[in-house]
Amino acid sequence: MDLAQKEMKNNSYKAGVYLILASECKSRQRKERKDELLEAGKYYLKLAKKDKNNSNYAYQCAARCFLRVGHYDDAMKAFEEAQKYTYEIVEEKRPIVVVDDSPAILLRLKSFLQQLGYDDIQTVANGKSAISLVTKLVKLKQNPIVLLDMDLPDIKGDAVAKTLLESKPDMSIILITADEKSTPRVRKTIGFGSTAFVQKPFSINELKNALDTAKLSEIK
Repeated sequence: MDLAQKEMKNNSYKAGVYLILASECKSRQRKERKDELLEAGKYYLKLAKKDKNNSNYAYQCAARCFLRVGHYDDAMKAFEEAQKYTYEIVEEKRPIVVVDDSPAILLRLKSFLQQLGYDDIQTVANGKSAISLVTKLVKLKQNPIVLLDMDLPDIKGDAVAKTLLESKPDMSIILITADEKSTPRVRKTIGFGSTAFVQKPFSINELKNALDTAKLSEIK
C-alpha cells in the first residue's frame, strides 16, 4: 500500500498494480480485500480520463477490478466506456464449452450461441467431462469460455469452477444457475474468480451481456 500511494502521486499505472497485489495478499491471509480492489478501480477510472492515449486499457482495468468485487453495474459502465476508445475492433470467436446435464438447456444455449455468431461450441453433461475437455483445450493453447451449470450430477459447479481456475486463474467462466446471485454458493464461486452470472430462465440478450462481460478477462 505504501508503494501504491507513492506511485499515485506520479499518476503511474504501477499504483493500480500495487493495489491489486495488496488485495491478493489480504485474500491469502483470509482477510477482506474489497477496499483495495475498489480503490484500484476508482484509480484506473481517474487515469482513463487523464490519459486519453490509454483510455481503453485503463477503463478495462477499472472494469475488471469492479467485476472482482461484484460491482457489476460499475464494471459494465467502465467496459462500455472502453469500447468508445477501440478504434479497430477484431472479433474473436473463441471456443465455447457448455456444461449442463439438461438436453433442453444445452439445445437452448447452443441455439443462442449460434445466433450470436459462435460456431466452435462443445457440450458436456457432467463435471468430470468438463474438466477433462477444458484442460485439453488449454493445453492446445486455446482460450475457451466456459458456460457452467451449478447443479451437475457428479461434481457441483462451484467445485468445477474452483478446479479450472486453480489451473488457469484468468479463465472466463459464466455461471448458469436457477439460484439468485446473492446465494452463498454463487457468491463463493464468483469469489473464486468466475467471470459472469446468468440466471435461469434466461434470454439471448442476457447471455450476450454475460459473454460481453467475459471479454473483460481478455485484457492484454
